[in-house]
Amino acid sequence: MAEMKEKLEKSIQGVEKWVQDHDYKSYEPFDGLSSSLRPLTFGNLFLDRLLLQLIRQSPINLRPLLGVIPLESTKGRGYMAWGYLDMYGLTGDSEYKKKAIDCLEWLIDNKSPKYDNFSWANHFDFASRGGRYSKHDSIIVWTALIGQAFLDAYERLEDEKYLKIAISVCDWIMDVPREQTDSGVCLSYLGFIQSSIHNSNMLGAAMLARTAKFTGDETLLKVAKDAMTYSCSRQRKDGSWYYGEQSNNHWIDNFHTGYNLNSLKCYIDNTGDKDFADNLYRGFRFFKENFFEENGRPKYYHNRAYPIDSQCASQAIETLADFSQYDESSLRLAMKVANWTIDNMQDKDGHFYYRQYPFGIKAKTPMLHWAQATMYKALVHLALKTRNSI
Repeated sequence: MAEMKEKLEKSIQGVEKWVQDHDYKSYEPFDGLSSSLRPLTFGNLFLDRLLLQLIRQSPINLRPLLGVIPLESTKGRGYMAWGYLDMYGLTGDSEYKKKAIDCLEWLIDNKSPKYDNFSWANHFDFASRGGRYSKHDSIIVWTALIGQAFLDAYERLEDEKYLKIAISVCDWIMDVPREQTDSGVCLSYLGFIQSSIHNSNMLGAAMLARTAKFTGDETLLKVAKDAMTYSCSRQRKDGSWYYGEQSNNHWIDNFHTGYNLNSLKCYIDNTGDKDFADNLYRGFRFFKENFFEENGRPKYYHNRAYPIDSQCASQAIETLADFSQYDESSLRLAMKVANWTIDNMQDKDGHFYYRQYPFGIKAKTPMLHWAQATMYKALVHLALKTRNSI
């Protein structure tokens, strides 16, 4: 185990150095509409989608050829701040406190200009079957996850400023559209139009519940419970969740399931509400039994492995480490996933690859949020959870 501890530390140092050497700038999977070829799509949704997916799916990095440049990322900064806060807790080194504060200040300065309250968006336009949204259209996923980093900062650094920002984040979440049903409400993925997705709904609910623990705001708690009621009442019998309830969203994947589980655990931990305890246990059992191979390789879907994705690896490590208080074996599995990922998806320069495809094909394009920042946060979180056991 001492050997694994050394490997973990070396991996963390490698990816941390890579991010800092690149000044927190890199690519993202869905940044294709930043291409200089975008004008040639003539505003056509299908052509926008084609350009985005061409750049995203290619194992070869087409971005430099097609005019996509490395950019800073709100999501990347949020995860790096989160990781630095855990490193400060792990090491007591004040340099990590400074790095965390610098990232949080950057996030404060780079909130979405479209809203008065604090919220964050992608740094690129996006197009899918559902339509388009712009780089200033805030998303509840990123907003809630970054909000959690501010709550960590409030707890670890004891600065009221960060709690005030978290409260503002909750004000934004409370203003997003909601799908009203007879079995709960679904908080929208996007801030300007209803889009019902389970992971975004549960992430929003978790942020509301954790903030309410500090503020005592009963309104936040009610909405959080209503949102969890929506998603937990739609959990499948085997413990899984579809990505969303619409027929075109009926897939079950690794990292979105991880988001759901972490969110539900956060809700229960911060409210003491045990009404969804069975949902949590069934969901985690499904997660452990269906998303991992014997050697620790994380599968993308519950019923097939490829593509092997860095986001599945990072979220799996974080979720498994988080659930170690319920299941001791989950920490060993987290270590196994980390070991496989370091051996197979980390470059000698420190960065983690985006994806691995069949026949040994690897997409080695360095992303920032997707792979570097999420892996950094996950590995540091794992080191923090295991410091007394390895």
